[in-house]
Formats: sequence, structure tokens, C-alpha cells
Amino acid sequence: MLPCGPALSFVRCLVRKKNVSGESLEDSKLCRCLSTMDLLALGVGSTLGAGVYVLTGEVAKSESGPSIVVSFLIAALASVMAGLCYAEFGARVPKTGSAYLYTYVTVGELWAFITGWNLILAYVIGTSSVARAWSSTFDELLGKQISHIFRTYFKINYSGLAEYPDFFAVFLVLLLAGLLSFGVKESARVNKIFTAINILVLLFVMISGFVKGDADNWKISEEYLINLTAVTKNCSSYENVTSIYGSGGFMPYGFSGTLAGAATCFYAFVGFDCIATTGEEVKNPQKAIPFGIVVSLLVCFLAYFGVSAALTLMMPYYLLDENPLPAAFEYVGWGPAKYVVAAGSLCALSTSLLGSIFPLPRVIYAMAKDGLLFKCLAQINSKTKTPLVATLSSGAVAAIMAFLFDLKALVDMMSVGTLLAYSLVATCVLILRYQPSLSYEQPKYSPEKAALAASERESAVSESQINMIQEKHFSLQALINPSSLPTEQTATTVSFLVGLLACLVCGLSVLTTYMNHSIANLELWSIGLLAGFMTSFIVTILLIQRQPQNRHKVAFMVPLVPFLPSLSILVNIYLMVQLSGDTWIRFSLWMALGFLIYFAYGIRHSLEGHRSNGDDESCSENSGLQEKNPVEEVDEPENANESDQFLAHERTSEC
Repeated sequence: MLPCGPALSFVRCLVRKKNVSGESLEDSKLCRCLSTMDLLALGVGSTLGAGVYVLTGEVAKSESGPSIVVSFLIAALASVMAGLCYAEFGARVPKTGSAYLYTYVTVGELWAFITGWNLILAYVIGTSSVARAWSSTFDELLGKQISHIFRTYFKINYSGLAEYPDFFAVFLVLLLAGLLSFGVKESARVNKIFTAINILVLLFVMISGFVKGDADNWKISEEYLINLTAVTKNCSSYENVTSIYGSGGFMPYGFSGTLAGAATCFYAFVGFDCIATTGEEVKNPQKAIPFGIVVSLLVCFLAYFGVSAALTLMMPYYLLDENPLPAAFEYVGWGPAKYVVAAGSLCALSTSLLGSIFPLPRVIYAMAKDGLLFKCLAQINSKTKTPLVATLSSGAVAAIMAFLFDLKALVDMMSVGTLLAYSLVATCVLILRYQPSLSYEQPKYSPEKAALAASERESAVSESQINMIQEKHFSLQALINPSSLPTEQTATTVSFLVGLLACLVCGLSVLTTYMNHSIANLELWSIGLLAGFMTSFIVTILLIQRQPQNRHKVAFMVPLVPFLPSLSILVNIYLMVQLSGDTWIRFSLWMALGFLIYFAYGIRHSLEGHRSNGDDESCSENSGLQEKNPVEEVDEPENANESDQFLAHERTSEC
């Protein structure tokens, strides 16, 4: 058993936070050349991928029917909650790293490594699977000649591997990795061209659907569907036949089917988070990142909504298949239009592929720069200003996976990394809003600003002193009626309540997923548990809402805190619980490899560990966001230049 001292030091190493208060948010080794329009095209391109050409048909036929438009609306609202949390962090800490960085500065190093490690997995699998999908789509246009040749001469007969090695997918991944190595501006230009073509094709689909569509396809009767089912099953009599296509109308599978479709459609909005990895490469990131995230989600929702509406108007939902748009144009007599759709599909796959591979080296670079991954991965090319080693190495790994592996079984692991990142970012927003004081960079000294800040601090001193005296000990009164300004105690209270909220959400999700039959049968114990979880969930949110928020303003802030982040956590954890047991076993193996790297290398080479250690060998906790008490701020040195020298010295210290 470890002695108390070393054990405490070890725990502090795991929860130390990244200190960005001494770093200038404008300084970057990367090329700051992206515009707001580049970010918007990147977000739309990576989110509005091939799903719009495939997912709409599958969901409409088997889950939602014409009400797929409502499913996309519900999914968009759930995605926007996560997007708003990303947007606020993008405004607060516009640095490279996305959810990894946001977790590091708020909840600590171990959770940050878990987040970054799973983002790497999600982006690698995403890149490989989209590359194989591109290859498969192109192969179908050529009459499946490519796959026939590969199956004939390069067939693989091993479980877990692909049926044949996909040389074309490897070529695509390496081509895009090389493009990214030449510079982010060149990649953004190519992405804008493909995204524009994709949007033009989708506009063509929407206009065609509303011109050739028939509103009766949203009003199909149940009697007609029963007759159709009897014919399909070769039944001799129509009596006692149940429709396999639902009850007809706008919601043939009921509202539960619409909700099930929304859960599937939620994954169609995954991809906007790649915008958050561009913090050090975009001009004016504190405004451009929130704008890019929110507007890209809005554009994607309008596209999904319009295409799904046009599709179900052109063709009865029960006739749709996994390749719905060409079939719909054939149905209305516009057969040649399928070539336009094919061109749009390839462009969508190209932008989705770029959206998957673009953030991957940036997350690796951010982790390597912090010392959690091998330092060689943080090297920046002096000419292109891109993380060259991280780009080429990640491209090589993705190419190998696309070349050999059967990715269908691994695709669900993408969901684990993405949903975990969404949950942690929403959690971080909740915790961050209730901190006593937030500081990200040392502002330049100005007598006017100093005088204004001093007057604001003086007005807060008396109340803060009273609060500290009154809140030395926790009490129910302090929980329900806290002070008007955030203090260390209120921040600790919120952190505890957020942890409790996450546990309640996990319990609620497990109960509603695995005990749904007991709840449907109104069994007393299940109803009691459900009521207990729901009541505790609501009470916890209301207690968080009672605590004082920090008054520091940034370019974008999530509205309705704590309600929106709490609902985002609920949606994301619920979807994680829906994943299969095999997915969680594979996830555990991936995490075991990650922990091996972290505890063997990362924890000893962490830049924050060296900063906090100094000459001392013990690890002390390093606050990620500088928390200052108003009383202590009064005693700050008046000479800001001298303070800047100390900050600069700290910033240039090496591991």
C-alpha cells in the first residue's frame, strides 16, 4: 500500500490542470490563415457527408416514415446543445485541441488524456471508413469492376480483416494526408470547392422533390399498407394481416418511431467539432469558431430537412432503400439525374474524408505538445506551418486500417469517442461557469483599465469577506441561499453536484434502456426507481442553478445554463448506453493501450507536471484556469510589466 504522501502526489498528478493564463492566445506556431468562411465550409463539409445520401432512406423506411423531417429536427436540437458548449469554449480558449484542451483546463489531465485518446480513435476509424465508402461508391459507378479484380487476385480469408485489401482507399487517405501537409490554406480551398458542389446537388434534389413530389405520399392509408403486406407475404387472405410498414400517415411507426429515428439521425450531425481544432489557425478565433459551429449546424439541418422532405414526397417511404436518391429519380422518371446525385455523393464523401483527417493530427499535436504523447509528434514544419509528423503518421495509420480491416464492427467505437467528448465539454461548461474568477491571458497594462478593475474589485471585497466568513463550513442554508458572488465553496459545491448529475444520468439511462419492459408493465419497483432518478436529476439541476455564476463575459456564451448543458449530458450518455457490449469490450482494449502509454510516458513527461514541480520531485495540482479571490486581487503588483516578465519566463520553460 502506498504511503499517504506519494499516493496524494500521484492523485494530484492525475487531476492537475493545464494553465493557459500565462499564454498569449494570439501566439501560435501554426499558420493563422483560415477565414470564417473556411471554417463554415469545413464544418458543413465534414458534417453534411454521405449520410444525407444514404441515412435518409434507411431511417424513413424502417423507423420514421415521412416524419423523418421531425426526427432530423429533434436530432438537430440535441446536436445544437453540444455545439453551443463547443462554441463557448472556442470563444474562451481558442487554442488547438478541441475537447481534449477544454477538458484539460477544467477537470484535469487524466480525463483530458482519455478524451484525446478516444478522439484519435474516432477520427482514425472515421477516416478509414469514409475512405472505403468513397472507394465503394466509385466502384459502383464503374460496375463493381475494381472490387471484382481485388476479390479475384487479392482475396483475404481471415476473420476481422476485410474481404480484400482496398488499394484505392489507401491512395485516397495518403493523397489527403499529403495535401494537408502542404498547408491548411490549400486544403481549405479544395474543401470549399467540394462543399459548394455538394450543396448545389442537394439544392437540385430539394427543388426536384418539391416539383415532382406528391403530398399523398405523406397520407398513405393503413388499409393500403395491409393489402401491400399481404401481397408481399403471399397471403391468401387479408384477414389477421398486420402491416410491416406501420400504420400509414405522417407517423406510420408512431411517435416512438420518430424518436428512434432521431437517435439514429443524431449521428448525422457529428463532425462540427473539427472546427474547434482550428483555434490556432483561424483569424479572430474567438468570434469565428462560435459562428462557424452554430451556422454550420443550421445549414446542415436545413439540408437534411429539405432532402428528407423531398425524398418522401417523391417516393412512398416503404419503397426506399439504402441508395434512395437514384431510386427516387428513377421512380419519377428522371433517371439521368442519378449521375448528378453520384457526383454530389462523391463530393460529400470527399469533404467528409477531409473533415475526418483534418482534426486528427491537430489533436495528436496538442497532446504531444503537452507531453502526454511522444514529443516528436509535436514538430511543426517551418515552411508549411503544419504538424507534419503528426499528419503523416496519422495518415499512415488510417491508410493501414482502410487497407486491411473490416471496419463495420469498429464504426460504433467512433460513437464512444464522440459522445464522451460531447459529454465532457458540456460538463466543463457547467463547472467553468461557476468558478470564482477566470483568467486566460495576462492583459497588457493600462492605467485606465487598472483603475476600472480596481474600483470593481473594491466593490466586491466587502461582500466577499463576509461570504468567506459565513461559508467556512458547509450548510444546507448556504446550498439553497448562496452568496451573490461565486466563491471557492460555491465552486466546489457545483463540481460535486455536476458529478452527482452525471451519476444520476448514468443510472437513469441504464434503467430506461435495460428495464424498459418493467417500466412499460408499470412494475412498482421500476416506477419508483424512475421517479427517484427523475426527481433527483431535476433537484440537482435546480441546486446548480441556485449557485452564483461568474460574471466574466466572452464573445459567445451558452444560454440557459445549467439546463442546456445538463440536457446535452443526458442525451449523450443515453446514446452511449445504447451501444453494444462488444463495442465496450473493444473500447476497453483501446483504453488499456492508452493507459499504458500515459502511465509509462505521459505522466512523467507532462509539461504541466514540469511547470508545477520546479526543483521539487512531488507533483502539485496546477489550476487550469487561474482562480483568484477578490480579496487577493487587491494585493496584485501594480507593475504589470514585471508580472509579464515572470509569465514569459514561465512560458518558455522547457520540460
